[in-house]
Amino acid sequence: MPQESSHPGGKRPGPHRVAVIVDEGTNPFEVGVATELFGLPRPELGLPGPLYEVTVCAPTPEVRLNHGFFTLTGVAGLEAADEADTLVVPGRPDNVVPRGEAVLDAVRRTHARGARVMSLCTGSFALAEAGLLDGRRATTHWLWADTFRQLHPRVLLEPDVLFTDDGDILTAAGSAAALDLGLHIWRTDHGAEIANAVSRRLVFAAHRDGGQRQFVERPVPATPDESLGPLLAWAQERLADPLTVAGLASRAAVSPATLHRRFRSQLGTTPLTWLTGERVTLARRLIERGEERLDVVAARSGLGTAANLRARLRRETGLSPSAYRRRFGRGGGEPVST
Repeated sequence: MPQESSHPGGKRPGPHRVAVIVDEGTNPFEVGVATELFGLPRPELGLPGPLYEVTVCAPTPEVRLNHGFFTLTGVAGLEAADEADTLVVPGRPDNVVPRGEAVLDAVRRTHARGARVMSLCTGSFALAEAGLLDGRRATTHWLWADTFRQLHPRVLLEPDVLFTDDGDILTAAGSAAALDLGLHIWRTDHGAEIANAVSRRLVFAAHRDGGQRQFVERPVPATPDESLGPLLAWAQERLADPLTVAGLASRAAVSPATLHRRFRSQLGTTPLTWLTGERVTLARRLIERGEERLDVVAARSGLGTAANLRARLRRETGLSPSAYRRRFGRGGGEPVST
């Protein structure tokens, strides 16, 4: 995996630099999510060095976070944002109070020079205040959606998704959805294999229900219990087989209707959607590991035909199999236009 970061004017060696910008009242949970996602050493990946490095920056060296639960001291100045390849903007609860101009200027400068900018939860308010979201897709916490529309009517708000990816600007709907967006970044930058390893370390689903659109079906999804665990493990080892919902129900010794209810209550999805998602994930792993024959990938992943594989992969990633291989396959990593 290339150890290079995108940077205006070319590539520079070293890990991809992530700056997390905090301000008075910032939510500490989202700061923790960003540092957990991108700042921890990950020896389990078996790579020669870190893929990301994180710097927390602020307008002042000491910042009092939300409700005064934490105070950060000794943080970097906002000039750290000028060196970042990705800028993370966490949320804060007082969204109707404008951000400081120094913070907004740092956000504008970072975006203007071509870096990636992502907001977590209500951090989208700061991006909108900075003028980055007019005419672009974005999301925010469902509780603040109406307020966001009133303050920023020119933004194409999508309130019922977990996150949006609009190229150089990405937004997460809530604090937990910050994990979904972070894993999406890992997948985009380094492929499904590494993203899955990171998700296992986090003990968090690598890809929650909804496919590319990431629709939220309830504000707080139910936590899966262990009752479906054996069935899921059994199916994951047999994805190439002609599995059906009726067959899964028979294996679980329940009716198809009961199986649907269990999937909905425990995983927030349907058996067929879950099965298709697992097959697409396996297909991505096979392509990343070097398998070039689409008919073989389709057969081994249970997607059946190369045509179905192409359609499912494009729906999931926006890429054709050949483009996905160039970007994430062995020896890949170069930019791809699709």
